[in-house]
Amino acid sequence: MSTVKPSSSWMAQFKPGERVEVSSNDRGFRGSWYAGTVVRREAKNPNRYVVEYDQLYADESGEKLLQETLDWVQLRPPPPPPEKKVQFKVEDEVEAFYSDGWWEGAIIADHSGGKFAVFLRGFDEEIVLEEKDLRLPVQWEPRFEQFTQGMQVEVLTDEDGLKGAWFAATIIEPSGEDKYLIEYKTLRNDDDTEFLREVIRACNIRPCPPEIIVVDGFKVWDAVDAYYNEGWWVGVIAKSVKHDNLTHRGKSRILDESAAPEASCLHLKVVLKWKTVN
Repeated sequence: MSTVKPSSSWMAQFKPGERVEVSSNDRGFRGSWYAGTVVRREAKNPNRYVVEYDQLYADESGEKLLQETLDWVQLRPPPPPPEKKVQFKVEDEVEAFYSDGWWEGAIIADHSGGKFAVFLRGFDEEIVLEEKDLRLPVQWEPRFEQFTQGMQVEVLTDEDGLKGAWFAATIIEPSGEDKYLIEYKTLRNDDDTEFLREVIRACNIRPCPPEIIVVDGFKVWDAVDAYYNEGWWVGVIAKSVKHDNLTHRGKSRILDESAAPEASCLHLKVVLKWKTVN
């Protein structure tokens, strides 16, 4: 798998006119990347960008290219060309160019002559494609530089009974090398007189993830972040209960099989993995 590592800060900085690829959470487009160009950055919300697609259109006439406003986590630079020719083989994970975008898939057969049968997960079907329409999967890793005073973050705590959960907090100030004094937004001190402050290592802090709308809702066995006991816990949806309510079992001490609390869909969100890149 190739990795694209930018030189910008933790929130990727894209400039107008810059070429990008766009991921989508819309039904029918999950697992795909479509080429486009950054039009501008939103003035009121610097986490969002207006992007114009190369091959998606705003109407059926195909005369006007589609523009969308997207969170920065949905964008990545186009991957660089491989340094040498890739020798694809059966069982390789690939990205395949199909239906005007790059889709996640796996090679399931070699048809010789530079053609391969690829199972595309987004379509749940097998497609025969030429070698030129395949590339290695790309992992996009925004670079982390530093947290600044007043930044809204989430903190992973080591406190007994709360391990594994992320709690909303604010950066107060740096506190030594790779450490920060933070103030929680929901956890209070022992006297319950003010919000708790702690010194936390940078590796246990992440920016607040952007809101990602799940168009067709969560499904059983989806991995989710579930809001419980004033923090966000990694969990798995175990079964549908009623209407919009879901029961989830987590992978932590509190959300175990003996205590699987019910949570409204309003208190679930997409799991995002935060990586720091040196």
